[in-house]
Amino acid sequence: MIKNIFITGYKGFELGIFKREHQGVAYIKKAIANHLISLIEDGLEWVLISGQLGTELWAAEAVYELQNEYPELKIAVLTPYLEQEANWNENNKEFYESILAQADYVDSISKKPYESPLQLKTKNHFCMKKSDALLIFYDEEREGSPKFMYQDARLYAESHPYPIYQITFDDLQQIAEEEQWE
Repeated sequence: MIKNIFITGYKGFELGIFKREHQGVAYIKKAIANHLISLIEDGLEWVLISGQLGTELWAAEAVYELQNEYPELKIAVLTPYLEQEANWNENNKEFYESILAQADYVDSISKKPYESPLQLKTKNHFCMKKSDALLIFYDEEREGSPKFMYQDARLYAESHPYPIYQITFDDLQQIAEEEQWE
């Protein structure tokens, strides 16, 4: 049974999305919600994110919307290091702070500010160990930062029961087409 799921994926700039109002964000959030609903009905309790801009913060928004119907669903933000938002612009900082303010649990894995990419790898492994499955917005046809988490998760899944649920660009295209029909 999947009680905890880690969600990650592309950052907004990797998708050419620079505003939260972008139509693509709605499709990404819907794809995430679609995956989560069946898992919630099967006993999902916690969603874990690391608070990265893009997919992870949009996932948090999707969870907050789902909590209207599924108030038992909780979200934890486990940042890779302290002050990850230090170099972000004001809009992104405000968005991030609003996500953290609504979270059920917030902590940093490394108790220091950014020092090296090793902190990101440590975050990936920590989140895998703390979760029962991964939901990742990643398409092998389109390189990007989620590639490393995807590779780590596939390797981890070879020796652990660790389902990997994937959202691809084809999934988003299908959601977009369904929305057009409605």
